[in-house]
Amino acid sequence: MKFKLFYIALFISSVCFGQKINSEEILIKNDSIELPGTLSFSNTKTPLVIWVHGSGNVDRNGNQAGVNIKANYIKQFRDKINTENIAFFSFDKRTATKRNFIFLKNIKFNAFVTDLNLVINHFKNDTRFTEIILAGHSQGSLIAMLASKNVERYVSIAGPAISIDKTIIQQITAQSADFGKVAEAHFKELFETGDIKEVHPLLVSVFAKQNLPFLVSWAKYNPSEEIKKLTIPVLIINGTKDLQVKIEDANALHNANLSSELVIIENMNHVLKIIEKEEDNMSSYYSPDFAISEKLIATIVAFIKK
Repeated sequence: MKFKLFYIALFISSVCFGQKINSEEILIKNDSIELPGTLSFSNTKTPLVIWVHGSGNVDRNGNQAGVNIKANYIKQFRDKINTENIAFFSFDKRTATKRNFIFLKNIKFNAFVTDLNLVINHFKNDTRFTEIILAGHSQGSLIAMLASKNVERYVSIAGPAISIDKTIIQQITAQSADFGKVAEAHFKELFETGDIKEVHPLLVSVFAKQNLPFLVSWAKYNPSEEIKKLTIPVLIINGTKDLQVKIEDANALHNANLSSELVIIENMNHVLKIIEKEEDNMSSYYSPDFAISEKLIATIVAFIKK
């Protein structure tokens, strides 16, 4: 497989919070997969944060087409972190780009790690930046762990602590103990035979045949084991209003790597917004009107600059 790197010669300057921000569009290609992204910075000789997405068809701004998720949380993170004299790069995940759909039929989890390694390799020798920090969000927490060999710092934001099969079983069990048992049996059959002969009709969205190879490839990784291997500085962050990843996961990751820093942010949810009313939690997924957590930004800035 050939790996190719392409650049779009488009440089944009803008003013954000009274500060001039330079923006550069970069297209990275992993063979036939296109990964267009945006690099933004106020000055050179600064640290660079590379954002690593959660699951779904997430674009560089933190939005998802088709499911109407328009939280814009990555764009909000970019705008805040740039004002702290820290550069930022985020890209459209391979599942976010329509151009890539034809190549995604047999995708395996490690493909996301390969994509990220290409991004890291591009910036590794860029003398404009003093160090690389990976900020892995949700599913991206594990992806960033697996790709952190050649970076200086690692941040886990709302990262699960257990393998995806156990996570799915827990989530389904929370809704129905009986269906949780069915899901557990499905995973057992999948791991033993490579297939599920008869999927329960109400669990087809999880165990659809086209999803099975990806689930198997993802489930072989246990984040609590992988984080033990990291020797670089580690920061673990979770919010108390996160509906998808609980603070128990953050505690478990920290306990697996006791040299890490752990910060729990009051009232922050999974898309990094501060939620005062419970009814606003899900609403914040579909609207950019909710502000990103200021404590999240301050915590990460302090971790980078210490």
